[in-house]
Amino acid sequence: MPVRRLPPLRALEAFVRTVRLGSSRAAAEELGLSPSALSRRIGNLEEFVGKKLFTRARQSMKLTNDGEAFYEAVSPQLEALARAVESQSENLSLLRLHLGVLPLFGSQRLFPRLKELRDRHPLLHIDIDTGAHLEDRVGGVLDAAIVLSRGPGPGLHAVRLDHNMVHAICNKELADVVGSEPDIAILAKQTFLVHNELPDSFIAWKHALRLDDLEPAAIDHFDSGQLILEAAAQGLGIAIMHDDHMRRAADKRLRQLYNVEVESPYSYWFICRPQALEERPVRLFHDWLIQAGL
Repeated sequence: MPVRRLPPLRALEAFVRTVRLGSSRAAAEELGLSPSALSRRIGNLEEFVGKKLFTRARQSMKLTNDGEAFYEAVSPQLEALARAVESQSENLSLLRLHLGVLPLFGSQRLFPRLKELRDRHPLLHIDIDTGAHLEDRVGGVLDAAIVLSRGPGPGLHAVRLDHNMVHAICNKELADVVGSEPDIAILAKQTFLVHNELPDSFIAWKHALRLDDLEPAAIDHFDSGQLILEAAAQGLGIAIMHDDHMRRAADKRLRQLYNVEVESPYSYWFICRPQALEERPVRLFHDWLIQAGL
């Protein structure tokens, strides 16, 4: 069988890095090339495939429709080639990812699926960090993080993982006291439990129920979603949490107050520095996380 003619691999690498980093300048820096040398490599690839992969205007390069289709076709095959080489090599060491994760996301969504990732990439090992200020530490001690925020700051590669609704949650006994319809006088006597990462969720919930003037007896703050849910189950107050948190907890002691839909200001995001996507541990985890739909 004749051997198929392969595309210029250096040109293919330049193309993929430019797409993943979103910048020809960043790709050139990563590869140690001048911008003109990078452009020549991509030009060679375009000549090989007979299609324009990018439109060029000043310093920006944007994928054409043909370029998007080419990337979608080629990227998985390159990953498969890397896995094949990895599986046959005795010289590769462990791949180590330093990942920041909020504890509740870790326990409810990540850990139940992590064995799938290990089976797929046995060399990939993950150090988990559940400390504070995860976003600020990405690019330093952390390779990547999964954060709960309104939206990550500039300069980060970010993938939104979900959209959430805010629920007020308490145990059955307290739900009976509070009643089936919101009463500001009764709610003003209660303690509310609010996560440090979700300060505006309580405001959004009050506004949706037209209770903007509600001043509860106390607001207790937590840095652990799991502890908030347990505190609510123990009757210590009304927790302001996401619907997803309550559903995944599947705790029969908990009840949702009132039948209202309140959109949360916050979502879970995967974040890393754009350049980190070229590091194999980050890329493997990033691609698996999106494919797994966590």
